Amino acid sequence: MGRSVIRQLATFDSPIRTLLEPSQVSPALPPGVEVDVALSSLLDERGIRAAMVGVDTVIHLAGTSMNSTIDDPLHFDVEAARILSQAAAEVGVQRFIYHSLLGADRASAYPFLRARALAEDAICETGVPATILRTTMLFGDDDGYTTALALLMAALPLFFFMPGDGSIVLQPLWVEDLATCITWALDEPELAGTTHELGGPEYFSLKEMLQIIMRRASLMRILVPMRAPYLRASAWLLERLLPQSPISTHWVDYFAVNRSTDLGTLLSVFGLSPSRMEAKLDYLEGKNWGWEFLRNQFRRS
Repeated sequence: MGRSVIRQLATFDSPIRTLLEPSQVSPALPPGVEVDVALSSLLDERGIRAAMVGVDTVIHLAGTSMNSTIDDPLHFDVEAARILSQAAAEVGVQRFIYHSLLGADRASAYPFLRARALAEDAICETGVPATILRTTMLFGDDDGYTTALALLMAALPLFFFMPGDGSIVLQPLWVEDLATCITWALDEPELAGTTHELGGPEYFSLKEMLQIIMRRASLMRILVPMRAPYLRASAWLLERLLPQSPISTHWVDYFAVNRSTDLGTLLSVFGLSPSRMEAKLDYLEGKNWGWEFLRNQFRRS
């Protein structure tokens, strides 16, 4: 998301500052885009205040990865949102945009969705003019869904174990369409203080989506239904056995129920006709996914 948003923001005249956590690995910032870089942990209050100097708009895209349960979302996501929004309120930030997840609910049985709802509350309590965008599953190059599924299929010859019978409904949203909505929202002050649920232009069953990914990634597998508790246990085990597991228990939880919303929100609120999924899956083609899976295991976080 961050790379897509920075690329689109670069078409504006305003300077861009991106917040990065200190790391020994070079950040994958978009080439050819001039950005100011601030280094700080999201949980470092002094570092966040320093990074916020001279900023009039905050776009908060960070959060616990759906593909990892190393971080506790009920601590990390909520505390990071509180620190960022309080600092934004203190320096007089005019706009705050937060990327949340469809299904965010304080009463949710799933920690990562409960955490997003509590993060939304923390932002709103500061009084900063916030726009909250709850999205369905996002897809794009190196994403946590279609790419993760292709990697997992490559690791499992012949069979692929899918959550349940594959009948849950999904509404994939292309990441570049979300980036467009975020940049356009900056010019719409009436969106401050509002929450919107965003999804793509099509509904798919999970089974249909898996078949599309298999076809585009040239990874034909026999789809085998598996009950959620067994799949969750398998994801838990993979996280502990592999340096870079393509899935986590959060990821399995996401596919436990339907993830869809109104088809017309992007058009009615942002005037944007979202892209169809199959038209934007070129990044799945022409790759040796078995090699990609192995290479991922030796990639530094």
